[in-house]
Amino acid sequence: MRAGQDTRSPARTTALLTAFGATRSVTAALRRRVAPGSARWERTNYAGRTVDLFAGPAVAVGSVIGALPARTQGAATIAVGVAGLCGAYDDIAGAGDPRRGFRAHLGALRQGEVTSGAVKLFGIGAAGLVAGAMLKERPLDKLLAGVVIAGSAHFVNLVDVAPGRAALAVMGLGAPGLLRRGAAGALAAAPVGAAAAVVTDDLGERTMLGDTGAHALGAALGTAVVAGNGRAGLLLHAAALVTAAARGADVSRIAADSPM
Repeated sequence: MRAGQDTRSPARTTALLTAFGATRSVTAALRRRVAPGSARWERTNYAGRTVDLFAGPAVAVGSVIGALPARTQGAATIAVGVAGLCGAYDDIAGAGDPRRGFRAHLGALRQGEVTSGAVKLFGIGAAGLVAGAMLKERPLDKLLAGVVIAGSAHFVNLVDVAPGRAALAVMGLGAPGLLRRGAAGALAAAPVGAAAAVVTDDLGERTMLGDTGAHALGAALGTAVVAGNGRAGLLLHAAALVTAAARGADVSRIAADSPM
């Protein structure tokens, strides 16, 4: 073996291909099993076209299965699984709720109403903290890791404002992580592979990620960031994600206006 050769690069390739294949398989299975016209699995997009929601659960499953080669698969499973489930709850229970953003849902909570958005906010936040605690040793690092994972899930949902935006963002933001060795590289490869599996159908307005897929992909991406960074990197990512959350409307607008 040559000096300096990365013997762990097959894990990244395995994660990428596994996530891609699993996502495509779940999408195909749902299309075979769900009857056409099912209200639960269809939405009308911004252009008035009917799209299915199969991409959401498909990328969630693909991201989890793709992360299995990584040593930190437990943290990824918790973060992605809970983010996907909370997103699915919001897709169903909050389908007709016009309220968006932290302020709206926290305002409703102060008035005694627990919205689906509030469930998603606290559920994903808690999962991020648990996953972060599994990945880091020191208390401050655990906290920062939780912020990065939950913040990443929220960020990808913020940019999911037009066909393909979230999937392309995950592929672009996750690509540098593919250069990392070890668990961080494999964890980055999983959401990239899952997003790549649905991006064509998403851009073609045949499917959409919904909150299920956007949050799951974001949590997977955040887990990879945490695995590949020390405290300085976590601080930078956490600061950027908190800023993005605070300026959520601006982030969504920029994403909607950006060229393909």
